[in-house]
Amino acid sequence: MSRGFWYGLGAYAIWGLFPIYWTLIEFVPADQIIAHRIVWSFLLLVLVRRLPIARRERINLTRGVIGLYAAAAVLIAVNWFLYVWAVTHHFIVETSLGYFITPLVNVLLGVVFLRERLRTFQWVAIALAATGVGYLAIVYGDVPWIAIGLATTFGTYGLVKKKAPLGSVAGLTLETGLLFVPALVFLSVVEMRGTGAFLRLDPATMALVAAAGPITTLPLVLFAAAVQRIPLSAIGILQFIAPTIQFLLGTLVYHEPFSHQQLVGFAFVWSAVIVFAAEGILTRAQSRPAPVLDEGEF
Repeated sequence: MSRGFWYGLGAYAIWGLFPIYWTLIEFVPADQIIAHRIVWSFLLLVLVRRLPIARRERINLTRGVIGLYAAAAVLIAVNWFLYVWAVTHHFIVETSLGYFITPLVNVLLGVVFLRERLRTFQWVAIALAATGVGYLAIVYGDVPWIAIGLATTFGTYGLVKKKAPLGSVAGLTLETGLLFVPALVFLSVVEMRGTGAFLRLDPATMALVAAAGPITTLPLVLFAAAVQRIPLSAIGILQFIAPTIQFLLGTLVYHEPFSHQQLVGFAFVWSAVIVFAAEGILTRAQSRPAPVLDEGEF
């Protein structure tokens, strides 16, 4: 297998294992965790920008670019907060549901905002996923807001980034840079008020909280390296690794309840994922030009 495949596998595996890290620091309020994640990520990304993989990315700042990335920054901050809050409050299974349906939300947003046309089996996949989410809402009498919130914020973030001119590392550097000062001010205020967690920790635990920077940046760098080396169709399949790992962690490691009703709802969503992935693979295979044979090969 190519090096790009292993980069992609590493990125999605790390994203899938994120709940382990966030539960290790669940004693820190979610809003402070996100602020630390922004601050330490930005500082590390400034250093990462010096690496060969990122050095080629140039940032040409205009009012439009700043506005676009400001919107992306708000969306990713909300997504991060919702995800960390959900994990630290033991909703890991529901976060996995959110990231299972995110690719389908991406496709649906493309239809609504970019006037993209869906193929028949893409509509089938969306219908199956909607049926699963709707079933869970009916059975439990409550909409799975965490899953929907994660899928819509990350899907909309992807929609915004589709129009963004910068590469992955440069874009996230700008996004976290726009959030850096507000996050730093917030952390300073809570520490001065005596409600901050960071300065009351021992050095080892401080380092664990500050690790939010590399924890955020490493999979991004691996992902950026992967997309340069392997087809997007392969990325499309690899993206389901993360929610699968999250689901297994939630049910097998953290022993979150998973009822028969949830199994039925998830079965619809998993069926949607299978249909969506299979349809994409077959469509790309059929669209490839037939190999041209030399006369000597007949």
